[in-house]
Amino acid sequence: MSTDVRVPALPESVADATVLTWHKQPGDTVVRDENLVDLETDKVVLEVPAPADGVLGAVSAAEGDTVTADELLAIIEAGSAAATPAAAPAKAAAPAKEAPQESDSNADEEPVLTPSVRKLVKELGVDASNIKGTGKHGRILKSDVMTHMDKQESEGATPAAKTEAAAVVTPAGARPEQRVPMTRLRARIAERLIEAQSTAAILTTFNEVNLQAIMDIRKQHQDAFVKAHDIKLGFMSFFVKATIEALKKFPAVNASIDGNDVIYHGYYDIGVAVGSPRGLVVPVLRDADQMTLAGIENKIKEFGQRAADRSLTYEELNGGTFTISNGGVFGSMLSTPILNPPQSGILGMHNIIQRPIAENGEVVIRPMMYLAHSYDHRIIDGREAVQFLISIKEALEDPARMLLDI
Repeated sequence: MSTDVRVPALPESVADATVLTWHKQPGDTVVRDENLVDLETDKVVLEVPAPADGVLGAVSAAEGDTVTADELLAIIEAGSAAATPAAAPAKAAAPAKEAPQESDSNADEEPVLTPSVRKLVKELGVDASNIKGTGKHGRILKSDVMTHMDKQESEGATPAAKTEAAAVVTPAGARPEQRVPMTRLRARIAERLIEAQSTAAILTTFNEVNLQAIMDIRKQHQDAFVKAHDIKLGFMSFFVKATIEALKKFPAVNASIDGNDVIYHGYYDIGVAVGSPRGLVVPVLRDADQMTLAGIENKIKEFGQRAADRSLTYEELNGGTFTISNGGVFGSMLSTPILNPPQSGILGMHNIIQRPIAENGEVVIRPMMYLAHSYDHRIIDGREAVQFLISIKEALEDPARMLLDI
């Protein structure tokens, strides 16, 4: 009796996946629910567990192959490894035949490389064993290869190594030009940005906020906050809280369009844009209105760490009723953020700059930030958009009223 291993259902808008790494080879004993293979999609790596106990038989999709939902990946045969049939695709069976000839120590020393990373390593002429992997289970990512190259250059690689790398990357005597295929994530980001601009009527309104009151709160209570919650009190938790208060006053900003219908969401799932080695991802704070400041800070920190090692799940990246993007961490002074479809609004945070402002008839220096609110003009009027941003500004400039719910 055999059991099929198939590609699981993929989320909406995800058409296919790439077979990243097989953790078992034909002939290996497998246990139900252990991870058999990793599939790479636009933003995350999906683990496919074994549906039954048995022995891995024929493998239908090799590493690097593109697969779609419900496509056959492999077959699990009932029985023990000794009874495993030898029949399997040549490209998948080869590792299993060679495995017994290698010692465990040698196998451990050889890093597991995806096809794309293996190609990059070969082109650059670097030794993969010298590269520290930051991916899941120490897997080497493309970003790890480039970081390794940067480190070599900064530390002063040997002239021979520099010449070899230059011969591959920048031919001597020519104006360098390199054609590199988009990553799946970058291609998906491009697709969604074009989709947003072509389907929504996007406008942006701006304002500025004086963050002195929040600065004072953080300075006064930071030590006690860290001691109580084991995390620093940052700015993002205040912005999330202020945004939710504004969304409650202006429900259209928390809504989305589905065909000819407007869907008003009675909950507040706030997407928080975070950077990762593979590009921008937007994990979602579910029911953020029910979270404390410490809960928000902890969750955002966790999102950042898991974005770095690509362990975010589909559920954490899907949905969301409103998004906050903080370009200020990269030094941005002002920007016009693009909507994250099908959401109707996004808040852009920017750099905090000490600037002179007029306050009670006097010129004073205050920590100021420009805010940008991009919105879908199809369902949000300009008046609502402006007042929504003013509501956020007022909540941040008088956080005591927001925290006391008055």
